[in-house]
Amino acid sequence: MKRILTSCGALALLFLPACGGDTPQKPAPKAPAPAGGTSDATDAASKQPASKPAPKKPMPPVRVDMVMVKGLFGNDPAQPPVENPSTPEKVALGRMLYHDKKLSKNGDISCASCHDLATYGQDNKQTSPGTGGQPGERNTPTVWNAYRQFAQFWDYRAATVEDQAMGPMTNAIEHGIDGEDALVAKIKEEPELVAAFAKAFPGEDPVTAENFGLAIGAFERALKTTGRWDKFVEGDSRALTNEEKAGLNTFIQVGCTTCHMTRLVGGGMQQKLGVYEPYKNAEDIGRAKVTGNEAEKYFFKVPSLLNVEKTAPYNHDGGTATLEEVVKEMGQLQLNKKLSDDEVASIITFLKALTAELPADIVAGK
Repeated sequence: MKRILTSCGALALLFLPACGGDTPQKPAPKAPAPAGGTSDATDAASKQPASKPAPKKPMPPVRVDMVMVKGLFGNDPAQPPVENPSTPEKVALGRMLYHDKKLSKNGDISCASCHDLATYGQDNKQTSPGTGGQPGERNTPTVWNAYRQFAQFWDYRAATVEDQAMGPMTNAIEHGIDGEDALVAKIKEEPELVAAFAKAFPGEDPVTAENFGLAIGAFERALKTTGRWDKFVEGDSRALTNEEKAGLNTFIQVGCTTCHMTRLVGGGMQQKLGVYEPYKNAEDIGRAKVTGNEAEKYFFKVPSLLNVEKTAPYNHDGGTATLEEVVKEMGQLQLNKKLSDDEVASIITFLKALTAELPADIVAGK
């Protein structure tokens, strides 16, 4: 910023002592005001409306290559097949299980405790406390649209939401239940749940760990959001503003689509975190923790960016607080680019266009 230097002489009439003078000049006597009020000139000046800033000019129309958009974002990620046809009874049971705090070691948390449907399927904490209050090891991912991704968990160790369901239940830090048999025993202590299992899975012994996973999976497969982004990809060019379209162009041009593709703008592949520079937290080695393969160190699932505006903090460790920070961070670590402030702001404008309204009936538990 340039410093503006004002000469002493320019201010002499107002501030003589500050410029070395001994005494200020006496102000000229004011002309007497007309009887009964201020002068006409003063009165007229006081009635002048305050000047308003010139209105911001609208951005001119922004062209987007819709053929490229369709190619990059037209389809959901490829998902593994699963045999779990939806029924109202199965979904209703899954909802009950999802919100049941009794299905934890200390009876103090449910799936919804960390994956709050009303706050976009997570809790906005760096890591979530499990039964007894001990914090988890990784940031809680959203359950909205989770079933649409190529795999589950940050280290993509589960193929489907049905496979994923049992993991948190038997994790010592999370729900803390000592194995599948212990979970089944807890379920059988609740007559309402037993009756709901019988409706969802008619048979001799419906309360099983496998059916637990199927019921949770059926419920989570109802957790889908759609918004203006979907309308745009499907061909409605007016669904995004010119500023948002410009942000999309920037997102593509700088290379974000190297990883963030598909209708979910991510969720379709794994990638090393820290392609060009190491990530600030080197303790969590990602996929290699599951496989023991040195070549898979620091590989994580590329998250979907749908509703990303609402799901801070970011990254597997919740170590990045804001969208601005994470966009800059990903540019440096993954693309070897120092993004300008304008580029970051433009990309964030696009990312906010990925926020969809949550289905009120599901959030309300109907």
